[in-house]
Amino acid sequence: MKSIKTTWFVLTFTLLTFSFSVAQTTISGTVKDNKGEPLTGVNVILEGLSQGAVSDFDGNYSIKNVENGTYNVVASYIGYKSQTNTVTAQNENITINFVLEEDAAALDEVIITGVVNPRSKIESSVSVTSIKPAVITQSAPRSTAEIFRTIPGIRSESSGGEGNSNIAVRGVPISSGGSKYVQLQEDGLPVLLYGDISFGTADIFTRFDYNVSRIEAIRGGSASTLTSNGPGGIINIISKTGKTEGGAIGTTIGANYNSFRTDFDYGSKIGDDLYLHTGGFYRVGEGIRETGFTGNNGGQLKLSLTKEFEKGEVRVYAKYLNDRSVAYLPAPMKVSGTNSDPNWGDVQNFDATTGSLHSVNLLNTVGLGADGSLRRGNVTDGMHPVSTSVGMSASFDLENDWKISNNGRFSSNSGVFISPFPAEVASASTIADSFGPGSSLQYVDGTPVANNSLVARIHMFDVELNNFNNFMNDFKLSKSFDKVDFTLGYFKSFQNVSMSWLWSSYLQEVNDDNARLINVFDASNTPLSENGLYAYGTPFWGNLHRNYDTQYNVSAPYANITFNPIEAFTIDASMRYDNGKVSGSFADGTLTTYDVNNDGVISVPEQSVEAIDNANVTAVNYNYDYISYSLGLNYKLQDNQSFFARYSKGASAKADRILFAGLDYQSDDRINALDFITQGEVGYKRQLNNGAIYATAFFAQTSEEGGFEASSNSIIENDYKSLGLELEGFYTFQKFNVRGAFTYTNAEIVSGDNDGNTPRRQPDFIYNIIPSFNFGTNNQNSFGLSFIGQTKAYTQDTNELIMPGFVIINGFVNYDIAKNLTANVSANNIFDSIGITEAEEANITEGQDNIVRARTLPGRSVSLGLQYKF
Repeated sequence: MKSIKTTWFVLTFTLLTFSFSVAQTTISGTVKDNKGEPLTGVNVILEGLSQGAVSDFDGNYSIKNVENGTYNVVASYIGYKSQTNTVTAQNENITINFVLEEDAAALDEVIITGVVNPRSKIESSVSVTSIKPAVITQSAPRSTAEIFRTIPGIRSESSGGEGNSNIAVRGVPISSGGSKYVQLQEDGLPVLLYGDISFGTADIFTRFDYNVSRIEAIRGGSASTLTSNGPGGIINIISKTGKTEGGAIGTTIGANYNSFRTDFDYGSKIGDDLYLHTGGFYRVGEGIRETGFTGNNGGQLKLSLTKEFEKGEVRVYAKYLNDRSVAYLPAPMKVSGTNSDPNWGDVQNFDATTGSLHSVNLLNTVGLGADGSLRRGNVTDGMHPVSTSVGMSASFDLENDWKISNNGRFSSNSGVFISPFPAEVASASTIADSFGPGSSLQYVDGTPVANNSLVARIHMFDVELNNFNNFMNDFKLSKSFDKVDFTLGYFKSFQNVSMSWLWSSYLQEVNDDNARLINVFDASNTPLSENGLYAYGTPFWGNLHRNYDTQYNVSAPYANITFNPIEAFTIDASMRYDNGKVSGSFADGTLTTYDVNNDGVISVPEQSVEAIDNANVTAVNYNYDYISYSLGLNYKLQDNQSFFARYSKGASAKADRILFAGLDYQSDDRINALDFITQGEVGYKRQLNNGAIYATAFFAQTSEEGGFEASSNSIIENDYKSLGLELEGFYTFQKFNVRGAFTYTNAEIVSGDNDGNTPRRQPDFIYNIIPSFNFGTNNQNSFGLSFIGQTKAYTQDTNELIMPGFVIINGFVNYDIAKNLTANVSANNIFDSIGITEAEEANITEGQDNIVRARTLPGRSVSLGLQYKF
């Protein structure tokens, strides 16, 4: 018995001794951002070991069974600065809490735009910028196009309101409006197949709200082979998925203009590996310019459902957009001095930065619709997109290093574009004389118009976007070998372009405070107009009633191969074949007599009513094809710096702008459907201890076949070349940080009558600088400024009249009133500066006052916001 007890004592003592000798520790804690929000998916590891954990939805992590010793515990998360804490484990549990700071310029951040497979910035051979919402709000943008102004190499003429913006890249010109060479995407698919459709540009169907996770933009590079009709660049708006639990509600009101907007979003895990995200906005108000009516009215709702599997995921998403916003077109300005040194300013009764040609006296248009029946247009519709989209994306890792992915979406798109355009601005006497000798003008109340008063001849751009439905699908199959990745892809798109131009002509005074309509009388005092309307059409331009009903069926197989001969060196090559089949019809206008107002009397305007000539349509049936290619390399000098180079050639096809040019639309060989770009770039990326810097030298050659521009009623055809330098940087010093971008472009027209000139509206320098300062116990508060500007540019390709350079200064203050409750004050264009983005006139008469029709950036606007995160 004693022997048994002794044996148990020895055994127990031995076990206890062994237990103490291998006693282990648990290291646990939370990971949050600098605003106290928990971060999900953060890797927390013991440096040099494989032991670690991943933070959960509440930011909690736990590393168990840590042996005694001293360790560096590292918390790392994409888009945030890594943090390291040193601890010593001695048989007691340890708590370490991490607070990570956002790193907007992290080179290890994974990008998905312009690459066949997700890659980190430092490993990609493209010029790429990734912007998150926290950075976006620092520039106090008032529209999606204003966000793009902070992207290096991108010139976004954001003076048109919520849409209808002109977007160019690296000196590749805006020859006919829109974003011809830059493709706007949502979640990796084009919003519209063509970026420069007249009155139906892609940004009209795009809105920025709380749903956005980030915006990625690539310039040049692989855009030629990884998308159709976007060889100059891709701007991809990427949505949240709900994998990070939480949401926000916010309200913004205009402090010095009439606007109210409310936003919300929420994402969460709702089941086993199942995630939901939803969000949207609604806003109402007059807008940032004076119109006299509620010009902005509508909103957007998005929904996303993501299911994760062991080796992949499936995401289903939907969007409903129904939003009205004012379309701002050029307005009169006074210009004196010389063409090379002009003085730009306001005309009498019209403020260039706050005024608008809209008026409560002209809210409706009447005339004949596309089918010949009476119809009414509502000017308060402005840009009114209605879009319902449903999509599905899926990606899976298969056996033997195969990977498959597919992203498809159908969008039902329609809407309206209606806004007054000043076809002519002149004295009352000049306008009256254009109707014949002895003609006179009177306000609609019968008061005579003084001969020296300024009068605008308004062409009401009244366009019905009947059917812009599209289907987009991008399929990819990839295989990884030892040092080679190979991808085959197939892009399919079907785009409808059905719209009707139903324009009419009016006379109104130049006044930004509800301009009065004007009637015209001939020498015998016979009225030539009714309530300001003098033509059911646009005879001043030869009448431009049109109807388009065309379909664009595009198939584009592509291939990419990536080779890593050594770990630090990557070579990639890609090729794409685009084949487009275009069919449908279009029709011009014809004149008819019609009693529009049903009063039984045919007035002078009713004697010549423009209508769509549906009896004489022109058939469209042609094909186009082209091959694009791109070759790039990236050498990772160190973990924090790399060098890259790329050469590519691509093209952009025309849609509606090729029609009405008198071509044979049933002959493939006689259709100038394609414009080509050849590009090259060399770049350097460097991560600093507290920031980063990117530098890219580039060149581009553009060969255009010409496209129609409505505002100038002309076909513009040029070839161009450009070379330049992009610089982008970010630096943080304690609580102060600054980010900025600078682009130099030397662009030149190399064909036609303007050979050797600079392309219109192209400045040598565009830049932005955004300094900010964080303060508070946890640096939860911030304030800052943004300086966004450009140097001078010419109004037209003839290089006569100069638009002066400008800098727009914006500011913001964010202050946490309580936990998760933040107040915001944002001011855009603080000093009410005049920034001219385009002008219709090519020159002025020197030494006198001239009237020029120009579009300027909006003036000072201040907004107040309140946001609660949960």
